[in-house]
Amino acid sequence: MIIQQNIAQSFQSPIVRVLLGAIAFGLLYVLWREVRKIPAKLFTLMATAFVDMVGLLMIIPLLPFYVKTLGGSGFDFMGMHFGIGIISAFIVAAFTFAQFLSAPMWGRFSDRVGRRPTLLIALGAAAIAYLIFGFAHSLLVLFLSRLVQGAGGGTVGVIQAYVADSTDPKDRARALGWLSATTNLGVALGPVLGSFAISLGKRDLMPGAGTLQMGHAAPGIMAAALCILNMIFVARYLKESRDFSEQPKEGEVRRTSAQAIRRVISHSSEPASRLIWIYAISIGAFQGSFSVLALFLNARFQVTEQTIFYFFMYIGSISVFARVLLLGRAVDWLGEANLSRLGIVLLAAGVLGMPLSRSLGMLAVAVALIPLGTAFTFPCVTALLSRVISPRERGLYMGLQQTYGGVTRIIAPLFFGWAFDSIGVRAPYFFSSAFILATVFLGFGLDQYARPGRLVAPDAAGDKSEA
Repeated sequence: MIIQQNIAQSFQSPIVRVLLGAIAFGLLYVLWREVRKIPAKLFTLMATAFVDMVGLLMIIPLLPFYVKTLGGSGFDFMGMHFGIGIISAFIVAAFTFAQFLSAPMWGRFSDRVGRRPTLLIALGAAAIAYLIFGFAHSLLVLFLSRLVQGAGGGTVGVIQAYVADSTDPKDRARALGWLSATTNLGVALGPVLGSFAISLGKRDLMPGAGTLQMGHAAPGIMAAALCILNMIFVARYLKESRDFSEQPKEGEVRRTSAQAIRRVISHSSEPASRLIWIYAISIGAFQGSFSVLALFLNARFQVTEQTIFYFFMYIGSISVFARVLLLGRAVDWLGEANLSRLGIVLLAAGVLGMPLSRSLGMLAVAVALIPLGTAFTFPCVTALLSRVISPRERGLYMGLQQTYGGVTRIIAPLFFGWAFDSIGVRAPYFFSSAFILATVFLGFGLDQYARPGRLVAPDAAGDKSEA
């Protein structure tokens, strides 16, 4: 309780407020100067990803409340009682499961017909899913809306492939960092618009004696409207990035989605497979440990639902500025392979530092390492992946990266939840740090593929052909 009071009192100090305002103004000025350097075609894609993320985050925070409204105290099935908590978990997991299945297919589809039509179809599917969500009157329909949205939401890899198509290899990590910074801004704004939509749904929109209210459907309707506006924007301004004039090289084999999924396991020593494993293990361990974050912060630092937003505000701000201001310069200095290894070490150190922190100051230092680690790791790993695969299979392999990452994001929260309950409140972060740090060994030897002109694509026999 004392720590909680100290947090609140610190932000009430005029000196602290002036200091934070000056820092924020300075950072925003530098950020604006950096944003002006973004190429127009990439800025268009960033705007698309931003609006898409805003719509998604309008809905995510409201899901538990919809589940509680529609599900009451839960239901009994085959002698077992399913409470609101487990029902919410199933409905949230439905999106990840559908995305897991659809990501490679969307990637392969974009390789064949193009990135732009794939994004248009996915945005249309998302608009339908949001409308289903808004007008859902049962848990089954709510579950269906998440499946539809997940099936249409396997396009993160498509967007990453678009960036790889549209930028020079040396600029891809920087461009992917800009893209992820944009989605982080969407994460921050989405819940605010979701709350506004709830208030708007209670208002009478019809002048005069009549009554017209959107009610609880308002967030779904607004999110669907954003998707439709996004579709218009994409159709008007986003140009196709896939170069269909490229011809397959002699002996090159085009794999199906299922074959490519199996190959990551059966040929795990190949550069593409190693990079996918680095991404999947690291992001699963990092995000999985955050599934018990609120419980951990409450147990160790008495953080409550009224003060936890300080944590996310802090980490989110560092994340955006690290991607926009630091990532490009760090790539130029160290190169993608070395920077990804540094990012892994920083991320592991930050996660480990959380349970070892004895004060809020120590926690602030440890937590600051986490957004630096994620900013240096994931864009560089994705940029390296774009180098070691054929341009004709970029969409497929970017989708595979999201597929394996989705699997670990399903498994990891279950494991860390068990560790929290059975071993101790600090255990998830010790495990998470160890898993993340272990991936640094998978990255050794990848430096050669960061050099210009170097491309390695696995052929059907498992050898490496160099172009």
